[in-house]
Amino acid sequence: MDRWQAMRIFAKVAETASFAETARLMHMSPPAVTRAVAALEETIGARLFVRTTRSVKLTEAGGRYYEDCRRILADIVEAEAAAAGSYATPSGTLAVTASVLFGHMHVLPIVTDYLDAYPTMAARTLFVDRQVNIVEEGIDVAVRIGHLSDSGFTAARVGSVRRVVCGSPAYFERHGVPQSPQDLRDHRVAMSTGAWASTEWRFAGDQRVTVHPALMSNTNEAGIAAALAGWGLTRVLHYQIGSALMEGRLQVVLADYEEEPLPIHVVYPEGRQAPAKVRTFVDLAVARLRANRLLN
Repeated sequence: MDRWQAMRIFAKVAETASFAETARLMHMSPPAVTRAVAALEETIGARLFVRTTRSVKLTEAGGRYYEDCRRILADIVEAEAAAAGSYATPSGTLAVTASVLFGHMHVLPIVTDYLDAYPTMAARTLFVDRQVNIVEEGIDVAVRIGHLSDSGFTAARVGSVRRVVCGSPAYFERHGVPQSPQDLRDHRVAMSTGAWASTEWRFAGDQRVTVHPALMSNTNEAGIAAALAGWGLTRVLHYQIGSALMEGRLQVVLADYEEEPLPIHVVYPEGRQAPAKVRTFVDLAVARLRANRLLN
């Protein structure tokens, strides 16, 4: 086995922390993966992993070697892609992920416009309300709401979203407008069981109020529909009700008590070495999202 392939196998084991998962992803047998890493350790003269029956962790030497491997492998990919012309012209399939509602409302229109601009391209979207592992799930670009962990990926901030409490004018006419977070205990609440859901609602100044929702649903759309119908209050990210706010069908309350807005980033792993399909999509997405007045 050549050194480049052995380095690719080693890097994948480091990323997945699993010999078996690496074998599955690289369409190899587990013993072949084990032999490749063992041969690399013998050639280098250093142990790269600490293996137990339950875990695979990089040694200190392995950690340093992994960073070097990532750089070397990226340079090889870039050189080959540049020679083939794929860094000049978008080609292949672009995989994009975002949360469900944000993806449908704000990312999908960008993807379809991108495909119109580059007719030879194809795209795959993964809109789910969970944190997607970009590397393991083969994602090129992610649009993420919330504070980012230190992943080493490239990220461009494109806006922010507020978490707002809202209801319809008809509801407030019948039940009054809450003046402080504590007043929420006297109001009927609808909420989702999704990624941002919690019955402990936090507000500025570390204020916390435990609400007792009369209606729970697995979608934000249901809570929004209940609020639009004048049934009760709900708490959502403000982009989800942008049109209803502009049309006056919903109103935000307790704005003075809101926590700091959550940032929105466009995230991708390759940085300056990203292929043309990623760079062109990121340029379009960043420009479009930054121009969206609902997000800025």
